[in-house]
Order: sequence, then C-alpha cells, then structure tokens
Amino acid sequence: MESTARVHLYDFIVTSKAELAEEIWRVVICSPELSRTLRAGQFINVDVPGDRSQLLRIPLSFASIDQMAGEIELVVATVGDGTRRLAAMAVGQGSTVVGPCGNGWRLPRSEESRVLLVAGGVGIVPLLAAGRELAQKGIAFEAVIGARSASQLWGEQEFMDIGASSVLVCTDDGSKGFHGFTTQALQATDLTPFSLIMSCGPAPMMAGVAACAHKAHVFCQVSLEQMMSCGFGACHTCNVAMVAGGYKFCCTDGPVFNAEEVLW
Repeated sequence: MESTARVHLYDFIVTSKAELAEEIWRVVICSPELSRTLRAGQFINVDVPGDRSQLLRIPLSFASIDQMAGEIELVVATVGDGTRRLAAMAVGQGSTVVGPCGNGWRLPRSEESRVLLVAGGVGIVPLLAAGRELAQKGIAFEAVIGARSASQLWGEQEFMDIGASSVLVCTDDGSKGFHGFTTQALQATDLTPFSLIMSCGPAPMMAGVAACAHKAHVFCQVSLEQMMSCGFGACHTCNVAMVAGGYKFCCTDGPVFNAEEVLW
C-alpha cells in the first residue's frame, strides 16, 4: 500500500456548494495538483477559516475527482463547528489542505468480481469514490445505504448515476425504503454471491457489516473514522485496536482496514 509520507500542503478555493439533504452539504473545491494525487478511500485534512481558536484541520473523504477541472467533491454533515464553517464558506473563498492522506480501498482486478457497498450517513462519500473506480474497471457493484430518516437521506441517485446495478435504501424510522438498519437488511440478504463487501459509516454499523461478511465468508474492507490531530502519523491520537494485539494508526495505516483485523 502507498505511504502517506508524501503528504503536501496545497491551496484550494471553493467553486460550488449545495445542500443535498438535512444538514448534508456538497462542497466542491479546486486544487488541481492535489486532485491528480488522490485515489479512492484516501482523505484530506482541511484548514477551515473563520475561527482562529480552532487549530486542528478537519479530515474529510472525497466523493469524486475531476482532474480536468482540478476539482474535488466533498460531502459533509454539519454536525460540528468546523463542518458548519466549511459549509458556510463562500464560492471563491479559499484556504489550505493537507493530502493525500492514508491508504485507500483495495479494489478487485477481475471483471468477474461482484462488490457490495454498504454505507450509513456521510459514510457514503468514500464509497461513491470507490463505486466510480469499480465502474471504470467494469466491475459490477450494488449498494445498501442508510440514514435516520428520509430527510437526511442522500446518495441513492448518485449511486445509480455511476452505475450501481441496485441501491437498497434503509431508514431507521421507516420513512423511506427498508424500515431498519443497514445491518438488518444485510441479515436478510444472501451475501455469498459477492466477492467483496466495502463499508463506511458509524462504528456499530461497520461492526455489524463485518459480522455479516464473516458469517458469509466474504472478504470485507471498512473505512474507519477516528479523532485525529495531524493526519500523517505524528500525533498518535487516532489509534485503532487490532485483533492481533496492539494498535495501528487510522491516518497512516488506514483509514481502510481489513474488517477481520479490527478489534470491534
């Protein structure tokens, strides 16, 4: 896997933004040089202006890259001060970003593979990037996505647009699609036709996905989210407990891990 030793500091400007769902915003930034270095599953560390008392950058996955335009599509949930300030940035406003950070998805090479993408909330973001690469490789994939309610749901059309053969929608309150969690939907699904399951979302959801994959003997990768300060292995705050003992860093060893290796 690629090392994050080559992370660099880049400038960016916001080129567009739009609200996708309740408290979910798409923010497109332009950073041509950075856009040429990222691969699906990696993340970037964004310095969001507006509050000098906040010294830490915000680690964010990306949904798509347009290398011709030099643009990177971010989707954020405005659940904290930093993400709210990012969503509030004006078109044309700029700042800096560190990247590319971490190790991305390990995608299958065979067109005979069949992949299932399972996401909750903004966990959809890195899986959209993965789906685009799968489509480019001619690899069939399906998606299961979840949210608390229909008002917070997004991603169904986005997955269909990039070539998903099906998208199963789940909402906790039953306001759209399957009434229940994504993991409950998986428990009612035959997973054996899949050669790979990829998941990102809340930790309890990913633990449930990992358990379903293990039971079906399907290899599973998960993209973890941990609190972090630096994004390149210096601060040692994003430790991930491993089954074999000890810890790995989410920022440099991950954020993508073999689900069997994570101590849930």
